[in-house]
Amino acid sequence: MTTVLVAGDDFIAPGLFSAALSESLPSAGLSFRTLRTRWPNEPFGPVGADGQGNGGVKEASGTEEQVLEALGDASVALTQMAPFTARVIGESPGLRFIGVARGGPVNVDLAAATAAGIPVTFTPGRNAAAAAEFAVGLILAAMRRITHADAALKEGTWRGDYYAYENAGLELDGATVGLVGYGAIGSIVARVLRAFGAHVVVSDPYADQARAHADGVELTALEDLLRRSSVVSLHARVTPETRHLLNADNLALLPEGAVLVNSARGELLDYAPLPGLLESGRLGALALDVYDIEPPPADWPLHKAPNVITTPHLAGATRQTADRAALSTAGEAARFLRGEPLRHVANPEVLTGSRP
Repeated sequence: MTTVLVAGDDFIAPGLFSAALSESLPSAGLSFRTLRTRWPNEPFGPVGADGQGNGGVKEASGTEEQVLEALGDASVALTQMAPFTARVIGESPGLRFIGVARGGPVNVDLAAATAAGIPVTFTPGRNAAAAAEFAVGLILAAMRRITHADAALKEGTWRGDYYAYENAGLELDGATVGLVGYGAIGSIVARVLRAFGAHVVVSDPYADQARAHADGVELTALEDLLRRSSVVSLHARVTPETRHLLNADNLALLPEGAVLVNSARGELLDYAPLPGLLESGRLGALALDVYDIEPPPADWPLHKAPNVITTPHLAGATRQTADRAALSTAGEAARFLRGEPLRHVANPEVLTGSRP
């Protein structure tokens, strides 16, 4: 009998994990222990005394005490947000596998897991479709003034002035759209935009030239992309090199009235120059799902800036994302229990000698 902790939350409920693993291993003799924590209504901030989160991990929901009590004698743990800290791992000698239903296992102390010989898996691309669809939605809403027209009508104002030429929206058909980053999400966005008739240019030093050509997109330097694109959407990873990748200097290269969308990571964009760019008309519209500070403070200048769309970091929030993440995580646990190779391991150095 294998005891499994399914540590879920309001987004990926424990039952999604247990159902997926039971389907993958129908006759394995599984026993489930359950923990459900609340999805926080506020962004994750420092929780532990070290200022890095709950016990030194990031973006965790729940406490070490809750995890330790729920874990008991479980040898396998599936989770999205529960904190698997050095303490939790150190006080759980029977634990042999941790599966994290996220793009990266930030809620796990990876060094502690590696030292204990515990493989930690993750689920890259779990929300690629959701994030890509959301980005396209923001692009369309910003270009066609959808949210502003909706808000005005609900307040009793019929915005017939949007038919004035200088106020009218823009079409994707025939537009040049620049994508900064061409991974799983960016490539889906490009496919959708091309279906609208847009010409897509991409800046990504790691993009494959042959793949880009086959996809019908044009690779170019960031500065050239910014000069040519009437719409720019961010899809890059955050690294020391990409922090404030778009800043006052290169944002000034945008054509007059450009639309800028960031649904990737707040750190990619320097937010300080944005109010001035909107005021000057260099930016015609701005759509944001991520921020340099989450949530933005009450006195944030962009709250009152014209032609700004803001959403609370929702790009990955779909039921399909939750289902996909649970299935992928359970699949890795099933492979571990069957002694098969794992597909997405954050600490592959532990695999020799860590099999069941």
